Amino acid sequence: MLQRLAAASLRRPVAAVPLVAAVRCVSSGSVEITAPLNYWAGERRTSTGKHNTENVYEPATGLVLCHLEPCGAVEVNQAVKAAKSAFDLWSKLSGMERARIMIEAAHLIESRREEIAEMEVVNNGKSITEARLDVDSARLCIEYYAGLASTLAGQHVQLPGGSFAYTRREPLGVCVGIGAWNYPFQIAAWKSAPALACGNSMVFKPSPVTPVTAVMLAELYAAAGAPEGLFNVVQGGQETGSLLCHHPDVAKVSFTGSVPTGKKIMEMASKGVKPVTLELGGKSPLLIFEDSDLENAVRGALMANFLSQGQVCSNGTRVFVQKDILPEFVEEVVKRTQAIEIGDPLLESTRMGALVSRPHLEKVLSFVDQAKKEGATVLCGGEPFVPSDPKLKDGYYMTPCVLGDCTDDMTCVKEEIFGPVMSVLSFKTEEEVLQRANDTTMGLAAGVFTRDVRRAHRVVENLKAGSCFINNYNITPVELPFGGFKMSGIGRENGQVTIEHYSQLKTVFVEMGDVDSLF
Repeated sequence: MLQRLAAASLRRPVAAVPLVAAVRCVSSGSVEITAPLNYWAGERRTSTGKHNTENVYEPATGLVLCHLEPCGAVEVNQAVKAAKSAFDLWSKLSGMERARIMIEAAHLIESRREEIAEMEVVNNGKSITEARLDVDSARLCIEYYAGLASTLAGQHVQLPGGSFAYTRREPLGVCVGIGAWNYPFQIAAWKSAPALACGNSMVFKPSPVTPVTAVMLAELYAAAGAPEGLFNVVQGGQETGSLLCHHPDVAKVSFTGSVPTGKKIMEMASKGVKPVTLELGGKSPLLIFEDSDLENAVRGALMANFLSQGQVCSNGTRVFVQKDILPEFVEEVVKRTQAIEIGDPLLESTRMGALVSRPHLEKVLSFVDQAKKEGATVLCGGEPFVPSDPKLKDGYYMTPCVLGDCTDDMTCVKEEIFGPVMSVLSFKTEEEVLQRANDTTMGLAAGVFTRDVRRAHRVVENLKAGSCFINNYNITPVELPFGGFKMSGIGRENGQVTIEHYSQLKTVFVEMGDVDSLF
């Protein structure tokens, strides 16, 4: 049973998690996972080679959660071989047959929602409220692509003389998914669902910081009736990722993470001329005009900055507020930010949990220090936080921060912080703010708050970003494609268009008469 110990603790016990079979409780109140986290050919696996294990920490407590066994060439080959074998079976099923198994997997996720969410919290540090929504998004994504699996079709073209041609939409083969640590379970589903719907198999590498829940998804796919090897999980860091990208039997790579790593992934995949999907970083603008509904604008700014402790690639961290409403907006934002409850992410009342790691916490805090040196004003937050529960004293917490008096040349405005830090800037005119909003090498997302519907659409048309929001922010229905412009990535996740990124088109010409030869 997975639970917190210590009678004095106010922490609610975590429900039993049969999916992570070997879990033991430690007298200190920590949770330690002892089951292997690699998975291929239908089983959890331990590494056969002599690889150095790495500690994985629980962000809420700072204690060791498990030990990661990175995969080397032998393990990667075994996983890819299993995926290749499963592809031969899976790709020959009809779309309806694939859909049936995917729908069953979605039902299993729904039935295990609480335990998956709790394990996500333990491994990632986000609040249980958000983790449940992440699990829901994963389930909905699998359901959505199960619905599309039977609709994959080609085109018939009539040609002169009774001849004709047609196209076939065919799977690619073994696809590789490389996940990020901010949405571990959700990203594994967002990458695997369209791949499987198209008839591919997948080898998935989670972030080494959050390795736990992807293997739970693998077990749920297997329990739903997927062939052994259809969805495999290999753990590791840069070396493991390189082995996957260079593997001759891998047909495609889909990566979520930083811009520098995305460039390396693209370069490695290019050696085999493999298609890539890259969902990379952002430094997104949120434009709030003076005619906005101020209450909704404040809510939107909070949602654009503080979800998942600010560790969201699409966050609208450059908040541009029209000059006349700036004082009122800032006053309300600071008041709401100071009221955010920080602490044990497993408690229902918590709205901000722990950042993902100690080094990342220190990095985010250093951005706040740099902002102060460059002339920004800390309106609230930006400091380490120690919860009242003594077992959380070594967790990775900070108070959410709002920075005022920001200018476009400051580091906090130009670079992705990836933490709970909002930079507020003022503007006078629409033309001015559009130029400033687009003055970035990235273009993942953008938002605008205004009551003027013509302005809203005019502004969105001129924003150089792949996902734009009008009078809301960070809404990601699985029916809609998500992805960026410029250095924020290539390709899309979710929506119908993603089918094109996990399949290839074959053209077939059929001659119904004699060959008209020039020779």
